[in-house]
Amino acid sequence: MNLLLHVCCGPCSVSPVEILQAEGLRVSGLFFNPNIHPYKEFERRLQAVEQFASASGLQIEIHRPYGLTDYLRQVVGREPGRCGICYEMRLRETARRAREAGADAFSSTLLYSRYQNHELIRAVAERAAAEYGVPFLYRDFRDGWQRGIDRSIEMGLYRQPYCGCIYSEQERYDRSLRRKKA
Repeated sequence: MNLLLHVCCGPCSVSPVEILQAEGLRVSGLFFNPNIHPYKEFERRLQAVEQFASASGLQIEIHRPYGLTDYLRQVVGREPGRCGICYEMRLRETARRAREAGADAFSSTLLYSRYQNHELIRAVAERAAAEYGVPFLYRDFRDGWQRGIDRSIEMGLYRQPYCGCIYSEQERYDRSLRRKKA
């Protein structure tokens, strides 16, 4: 099976790629993340993805334009639903490109994170799958959490301290927001 894997960052790719390849899937990646802020963070994550792809042999398509403006146009005024909007932006594009590439299915490294909403990711991805006619492959990669961290450290990959969007960056620093979220 040929699988197009949405790649959110280098460290979150390590364990899912290893798991999927061990299952016998032919995995290629897509780095499409218009949510990442600031630009320097986008560059660091992009470099970590390239470093991981080079070390692992993963073929990856990288969407290099900085997409913050498009992300903000969709999210501003709808902040409580921002994660769903963000998932939709990224997973619809992955499904579209999977169809164009003739992939048998698509998935995402977002499913590696303990901090992402798996049920919402799955629902959004299933809608994208129906829209583009390419199946979504759900895998719960969270069991590989620590192994992925350890391997990414061994590889010297930049490990980001927040999800990526401007709102998660604010929550990282603003204790009052962290308390409300908890």
